[in-house]
Amino acid sequence: MGNFLGIDLGTTFSAISYIDETGRPKIIPNSDGKNITPSVVAEKKGKLEVGTDYSVKTWSVNPKMAASRFKREMSNQSKLYKIGKKEYSPAELSSFILKKLVQDSSEIIDEIEEVVVTIPANFANEAREATMQASKLAGLDVNYIINEPTSAALYYAFNKGQELSGNYAVYDLGGGTFDISIIKVVGQDIEIISSNGIEKCGGDDFDKAIFEIVSEKYTEATGKEIDATQFSLVDAEEEKKALSSRDKTLAQVGDELIQITKEEFENKIKPLVLQARLLCESTLEESGLNSEDIKEVFLSGGSTRIPLVRSSISEVFGKEPTSTINVDEVVALGASLYAAYKGDRSKLGAAAKASIDQISVKEATSKCFGTLFMEFDEMVNAWGKKNAVLIERGDKIPTSITQTFFTMADYQESIELEVTESVSKEEDPRFVKIIWEGNLQLKNPDSVRRGDEVKVTFSYDDNQIMNCKFQYKDEEFVEVDLSMVEKNESDEISNIEIL
Repeated sequence: MGNFLGIDLGTTFSAISYIDETGRPKIIPNSDGKNITPSVVAEKKGKLEVGTDYSVKTWSVNPKMAASRFKREMSNQSKLYKIGKKEYSPAELSSFILKKLVQDSSEIIDEIEEVVVTIPANFANEAREATMQASKLAGLDVNYIINEPTSAALYYAFNKGQELSGNYAVYDLGGGTFDISIIKVVGQDIEIISSNGIEKCGGDDFDKAIFEIVSEKYTEATGKEIDATQFSLVDAEEEKKALSSRDKTLAQVGDELIQITKEEFENKIKPLVLQARLLCESTLEESGLNSEDIKEVFLSGGSTRIPLVRSSISEVFGKEPTSTINVDEVVALGASLYAAYKGDRSKLGAAAKASIDQISVKEATSKCFGTLFMEFDEMVNAWGKKNAVLIERGDKIPTSITQTFFTMADYQESIELEVTESVSKEEDPRFVKIIWEGNLQLKNPDSVRRGDEVKVTFSYDDNQIMNCKFQYKDEEFVEVDLSMVEKNESDEISNIEIL
């Protein structure tokens, strides 16, 4: 039977799952026997220890010797984390987490048939590329990635035990990011209607809120600044968990006991919860639905255990959310289902194949992609750049569109090319991100006339790979591959031994 793996590469914790002989997804425990692995890398005696209690403790008391929360910087590979004497990018650190998860699964999995890694729905193109880079550095042949809320939805649809039919919401609040997706489900056929997210909103921010409360009270009581060896973000996380079931808790800080009430905590995190709520409301509106049209709200991510979060969800959707005990695991579980769905199902046993054959997933784009062009503005009597969106957020994957533009002048020697990314259909170039730029050199400038056609084709396939083509008349086109592949794989990083 083929070995199909799904990996939830999380901000604070990660997990890996596989498809068993019956076609059901199962979590693979790590070397410590735990279902989730801390996304923390630390140095120990000149080597890297990954995802252990030691690495977590090191990060909490001596951050110069460890790194965590680097997933939040996946869009910024120039951001470097120093561990001991060496520096690592977010992608390199993520590769160590991936390698650790696969190493710990070696007793169950021998040869990998297909592996899928999950990403937040709102991840920018750079972050998606970096995730694929991390997979390559970890020695994984990853052909597919899947958005985290889509993966969670797939697991819920598969695991429900009854036929689903209608519109559902997936509320995914993990350690670092928030995603909300509106989906249509018939049985195990899943179609993403609309999806949005906040890149930096999650449990890590709630931990910091606890830390700030404790720090302020400690300083008020002692006149001293709090020390990380006395109370860390790891300690803050434990107090946060306590407040999910209690009205107050006591934090030990040196010789001091600091009381934290649920009310204080909720007041501190209200702005973040409100931000997530507003995004839920706008995503509902974007989908053309209202709360009455949503049958159930599925939860994913450990931060959905917070009572204020759950009450906010109930207020938006008018119903209590549906949860499982393992909200930390649903993304990884759904990812292995997707791996089997996208992989060679002939490698599955008969029972597993029959189960996976029922699955269908129709993903949608989570960003807008376009190109800049020049347009004459009669109001200011001048030429200016505008953004033309070719692929809109929410377009079903795969999708392809061609649009025609025109040269600006006779004897034009080249055409400036730019590919843009935005969260909405935005015409103003000030509010879009340029993710690629270059020039198309024209072969015979003497024959170029103002108004000649330039065809632009954008394609986005179900592997979540962007491809752009720019073509002047019948000349050879310029093809821009924005695929999420590793361009500069480092043997040094790939060969690093981890503990």
